[in-house]
Amino acid sequence: MNFHDLFLTPYESYEPYQIVLEAIATIFGILSVYFSIKKNIWVYPTGIISTALYVYILFNFGLLGDMMINFYYTVMSIYGWILWSKSSEDHIHVEVSWATRKEWIFAGVLFLVSLILVTVVYYYKPFIDNHFAMENVRLGLYHLDWANWLDVFTTAIFLVGMWLMAKRKIENWIFWILGDLICIPMMIYKGLGITSIQYLVFTAMAVAGYIEWKKSAQPHHVTP
Repeated sequence: MNFHDLFLTPYESYEPYQIVLEAIATIFGILSVYFSIKKNIWVYPTGIISTALYVYILFNFGLLGDMMINFYYTVMSIYGWILWSKSSEDHIHVEVSWATRKEWIFAGVLFLVSLILVTVVYYYKPFIDNHFAMENVRLGLYHLDWANWLDVFTTAIFLVGMWLMAKRKIENWIFWILGDLICIPMMIYKGLGITSIQYLVFTAMAVAGYIEWKKSAQPHHVTP
């Protein structure tokens, strides 16, 4: 399969405005990661624009499960925006630190709970895709392919990453790097070539973010 088949063919059936919206969502997503690297609070307003657009895009494509997850990302971005606003002396930049033992435990619990919740969403996805009507609907996980199962896993990874970022913890970048790498082939498979390129850029930026945050962090010590 060549470049045209992977990245261009899926867009032949798209409306022009759908391509434009995906491109705009991608641009704001990249801006959000850039501001995150700089520890700049603009990470959240730009991120909200990106995730909100993806909510609309995924709804139009009938990917309601993915849409609900992006809605959660939008809500989490608002939560992070509030936390960063309270922690910033100049209302723009914040200080970062390493996660404590308690925060790692909470992150592990959040990961497991997220796996369960996203799996439940996919269990009810036939009902959701049928516009919340049970007529001729069979619930279950039988409809999931490898990309869907990866989506369950990466969503849990990203939710932990978002929480750690909201808490201004350096380790958030580790979760973004892992999730971004997994999403590159997954988005190509789903026919969202522009978004797959976005995740490739995200991976490189997340590595840069980890290095940048690590340089400016408070001393690394274990806190109970």
